[in-house]
Amino acid sequence: MSYIEGNYDVAVIGAGHAGCEAALAAARLGLETVIFSVSLDSIAMMPCNPSIGGTSKGHLVREIDALGGEMGKNIDKTYLQSRMLNTGKGPAVHSLRAQADKFTYSKEMKIILENTSHLTIKQSEVTDIIAEDGKITGVKTISGAVFNSKTVIIASGTYLKARCIYGEVSINSGPNGLLAANHLTDSLRNLGIEMYRFKTGTPSRIDKSTVDFNKMDEQKGDERIVPFSFMNTEEEIKRDQISCWLTYTNADTHSIIKKNLDRSPLYSGVIEGTGPRYCPSIEDKVVRFQDKERHQVFLEPEGEYTNEMYVQGMSSSLPEDVQRDMLRTLPGLEKCVIMRPGYAIEYDCINPLQLNSTLEFKNISGLYSAGQFNGSSGYEEAAAQGLIAGINASMKILGKEQIVLDRSDAYIGVLIDDLVTKGTNEPYRMMTSRAEYRLLLRQDNADIRLSSIGHKVGLISDERHNSVIEKDKKIDEEINRLKNTTVGANKEVNDFLEKYDSSTLRSGSTLAELLRRPELNYDVLGEIDKSRPQLEPDVIEQVNISLKYEGYISRQQKQVTQFKKLEKKYLPDDLNYEDIKGLRIEAMQKLNSVKPRSIGQASRISGVSPADISVLLVYLEQLRRNYNS
Repeated sequence: MSYIEGNYDVAVIGAGHAGCEAALAAARLGLETVIFSVSLDSIAMMPCNPSIGGTSKGHLVREIDALGGEMGKNIDKTYLQSRMLNTGKGPAVHSLRAQADKFTYSKEMKIILENTSHLTIKQSEVTDIIAEDGKITGVKTISGAVFNSKTVIIASGTYLKARCIYGEVSINSGPNGLLAANHLTDSLRNLGIEMYRFKTGTPSRIDKSTVDFNKMDEQKGDERIVPFSFMNTEEEIKRDQISCWLTYTNADTHSIIKKNLDRSPLYSGVIEGTGPRYCPSIEDKVVRFQDKERHQVFLEPEGEYTNEMYVQGMSSSLPEDVQRDMLRTLPGLEKCVIMRPGYAIEYDCINPLQLNSTLEFKNISGLYSAGQFNGSSGYEEAAAQGLIAGINASMKILGKEQIVLDRSDAYIGVLIDDLVTKGTNEPYRMMTSRAEYRLLLRQDNADIRLSSIGHKVGLISDERHNSVIEKDKKIDEEINRLKNTTVGANKEVNDFLEKYDSSTLRSGSTLAELLRRPELNYDVLGEIDKSRPQLEPDVIEQVNISLKYEGYISRQQKQVTQFKKLEKKYLPDDLNYEDIKGLRIEAMQKLNSVKPRSIGQASRISGVSPADISVLLVYLEQLRRNYNS
């Protein structure tokens, strides 16, 4: 028996990292929002690694923050250790990563949700998506409660028909032993949605008191703390940090794994789902990389007030006794005790080619989806999609233009475009190499790139937006000053240059020209820069990068200009590509399936050749001429 429980603008299914961002965005925009979770204790839970950020993922978190999301603020409140990765490389790949107190992270996010106006939180399993004539009308829970809603966002994570497996053990449950959501898949299939079966995994958690850290390398956090949120300063969030520890597998570890592969559900056929290629289990590493004598393993604290430690790099679904034996071959873990065994988890998700770039389903108006349900992996990828889905569901209700970030706007744009244009046959992970314009899409300039969009949407305040405009102005003024300030080839200047093993001057030089030298930077030039104004560290950072990489940045901006031209050549939504003569059959099929919004997106579809793009360009020109005649 069903009954009407309430009327809402936005209903969010799932309260993981995607669901939290989606619900907060909608509620903060004034829309009546309800969020469902199978357990309120799992809000913003970290079932896998206890960290936020990392290579390319740090970019996503900063972009989420620049658009008005919550993830960056929450990790700044709850981090245990902070490190900037890839500092030995160029600024395009510098990525912030923080170890999280996973329990405090979840608690703080729950507090935020509970104290957000227009947001209702419900512990219940959603079993049905209700739609009429291809349009969303609401959802129904396992108790029969019907929540009428103008839009629905599915952010179910790894819970749909979830199955946790290690060794001979197979349990129908969600992560960490929580209830699985076993009914929604059937409802989705009834709506004509194509489903996939993916899997991911997690390592054992071990008891810190049974570890000999004297045999491991200590990994301390950075002395300088860089906040994830542009709203925070180092002074506001700096605190004592907790170390992580590094050890390695060895021949004994690999031998135990190889001897027990027949007991691994990965290799015995028990696991059906497709796993992530870029985050393999230790079994996969040993089998696929047999030339490697050892693999890095990091011990990371799960929280400040727990003995549980996460064994990063040892994801496994081997039997518990094998997990114990292989761990005890590692230096420092000879006497370790497993508190929670590692496991693989299978779950249902969708083929993301069914989505528009707004993350709305093409064939079901008002139905959006985000996160691992879309075939991606990772907390950061999920949160980024959740934020965009929440914004766009809200814009649809408000009658405003939905936002689409393209590949030259943000890593979020790359992530979503890859999913909805190319699809994925394995859990998708964001990487810096996926972003063609990564020198422009640095994590340090995310606020300058995206705050105006967040402000236009309504998630960034006037005050915060004005501060970004003022920051951008200061950057431009300082760059111009350095380009127009000349120093002479005098003794003071040449003595300074010799001190830094830099070529001395024979004639005058601008400060900008000196700054471009690899051995010099903005800070050290202060010795000979007598008219230097007082500037904030983030302004100085932008000035330094902008001048040092000016040539490369200029070249990439020209590439973006060409890219934008094709992105602005829009294709009609109702175009039947079978009517266009000259297209190959494969291209017709792929184009009709994806329904690209532009020539640019069409060019990135697998199976669409440059010749097909030429045909489309000719067709568009004919349409334009017919329209103007």
